[in-house]
Amino acid sequence: MKVAWVLPGGVDRSGERRVIPVVLWLLERMARRASVHVFAIQQEERSCRYPLQGATVHAAGAPGRRPRTLANLRSEHRKGPFDLIYATGGIGADAVAAVAGRLLGVPVVVHLTGGEVASVPEVSYGGRLTWRGRSWTRLALGWADRILALSTPILESVQALGYEAVRVPFGVDRALWPPRPPRPRARGRTARLLHVASLNRVKDQQTLLHSVAILHGQGLDFRLDVVGQDTLEGALQSRAQQLGLGGRVHFHGFQPNDRVRGFMEEADLLLVSSRHEAGPVVAQEAAITGVPVVGTDVGLLREWSPDAALTVPVGDARRLAEGVAGLLRDDDLRVSMARLAQMHALREDADLAVERILEQFRDALGPRRPTQ
Repeated sequence: MKVAWVLPGGVDRSGERRVIPVVLWLLERMARRASVHVFAIQQEERSCRYPLQGATVHAAGAPGRRPRTLANLRSEHRKGPFDLIYATGGIGADAVAAVAGRLLGVPVVVHLTGGEVASVPEVSYGGRLTWRGRSWTRLALGWADRILALSTPILESVQALGYEAVRVPFGVDRALWPPRPPRPRARGRTARLLHVASLNRVKDQQTLLHSVAILHGQGLDFRLDVVGQDTLEGALQSRAQQLGLGGRVHFHGFQPNDRVRGFMEEADLLLVSSRHEAGPVVAQEAAITGVPVVGTDVGLLREWSPDAALTVPVGDARRLAEGVAGLLRDDDLRVSMARLAQMHALREDADLAVERILEQFRDALGPRRPTQ
């Protein structure tokens, strides 16, 4: 089977920086079973191609990234026809894949992994926020042969728009991210809190900082490590200083996956403050490491709540602080929640994700015989 995977980026040739680890995990597995060509719309400034994880990456380069991606797809299709086009990462990639599918007469599978069906006006986010976004969403979903969703909330949003979809979460690579049993907190130890996400308005770290400011005001002994690329030019670091959190909150910027794992192993709780999530995979990574999540009522966290995750309303700093304090006071509950979350994450790992994705590929192909 020859597959074209269209995505925005996260597939740098280094395999370490400017990558999305879960994409690499899935790509490596998919490339064992199929001939995979990745078409990365925003990865590079110049058009190029290179091998990665057993696949071939075609980076569009600037300018004219989307037209160039279509041209690259057509060129590779002429060398040997694609059996199927797969899209992840947002409405731009989904729409390019849908158009390519129509032009080339190839089935398209769209996997909703971001804000394609979201509308979050307070942070100007979501594929359904503008007329243009809604038009591209209708095109992508209307022309897709199969629609997949990372979590039940996304699935329900798709169904509300009148489309059928299948829930297929991504998952964690157990070989590279081995399970670790949940463990009790050492008595008297400073509570270790962790937040892993790009610093941006959708992840809503303003609410995160306000919640830990409440904890600081209550005299809780904690340390919050924040890991992720800063897209807000230091605004959150300045806000942390204004809130008197300079000694409590530590910003580490982007970190490679093995370093993130180290932070996870030191953490007592993972905090998620997002206004929208399709996943997030970081919750699955924390669960595999034996760390439970306190977070907003989004994505997989809504599915896991109340037994395997503690969720609060979006934007509610006080409730987020109360949830953190409550689990730190009740360590038996914290460990129990971690065990149940780990069961969820182990049951839906990267191997199962690829099996389900390939099953959807076969369904989309129907009676067609894929190329060998």
